[in-house]
Amino acid sequence: MTTWQKALDSALYAIEHGHAVFPLSINKTPAIRSPHAKGHHCKAQCGKPGHGVHDATTDPAYARQLFDLAPRAAGYGIACRGRFVGLDLDRKNSVDGCATLTQLAAKHGFVIPQTLTICTPSGGLHLHHSIPAGYVVPNSAGRLGPGIDIRGTGGYLVGPGSTGRAGEYVLHPKLGEVDVRPVPEQLLKLMLPPPAVRPQRRYDHTVETASKALDGLVRVVLTAPEGTRNDRLYWAATKAWAHVDDGHIAAATAEAALISAAASVGLSAAEAYRTIASAQRGVAA
Repeated sequence: MTTWQKALDSALYAIEHGHAVFPLSINKTPAIRSPHAKGHHCKAQCGKPGHGVHDATTDPAYARQLFDLAPRAAGYGIACRGRFVGLDLDRKNSVDGCATLTQLAAKHGFVIPQTLTICTPSGGLHLHHSIPAGYVVPNSAGRLGPGIDIRGTGGYLVGPGSTGRAGEYVLHPKLGEVDVRPVPEQLLKLMLPPPAVRPQRRYDHTVETASKALDGLVRVVLTAPEGTRNDRLYWAATKAWAHVDDGHIAAATAEAALISAAASVGLSAAEAYRTIASAQRGVAA
């Protein structure tokens, strides 16, 4: 059996279990080239394939069509949306996401459920979880702690039966094919962005000024013309991180406000997080 056929068969099996899938390259990136020029904001509204996670389908016939358009596909992605989220636990470069999660469980008093778990070629784990209806969990990298990435709305996990450059993604040998379990309530709270905090009257003048500045930076993103939104977001994030470094705005508040603004103008959560993180590195440099 070829790698392509194995990926397709595995993706069809995932569909049978309720997952939405799309083909991935051996680099774990979408295998179908975008039909648009760089910088587009289409999320498959045009009806053409090539929109990555937005191509994800639960229709076996359409999944086969997508794979036919990706003859070099080596795997498939499982879209994280609706009531499905994932935790990507890395174990590499002296970082152990599994140990970080264990520490979080002990600190916040929750038990890590024996849910559907995928072993990655690098020794990490992908934990599949369900969340209650009505919740939206954003993507994030390292926000819960070193080695833990959240795959929420707009994100995806590499499905079992996929092949990457480092090897295969397989079901956990001890757990096998277990059901997807609900995420613990305490862990869900940690996954969600904190509510925006408005300054109290007792705040000093500098903090109030910084909060007003953040409101202004959000407006910069919200009013950005198409084609400039990512650049405006980067500029606004750079200014916001400067206020964070001064201690006048909480990092989580700045991040949540900018992510919300970016989503309102059509930027994906993943794209917004990358841009904001890049701005943070630029400020720290």
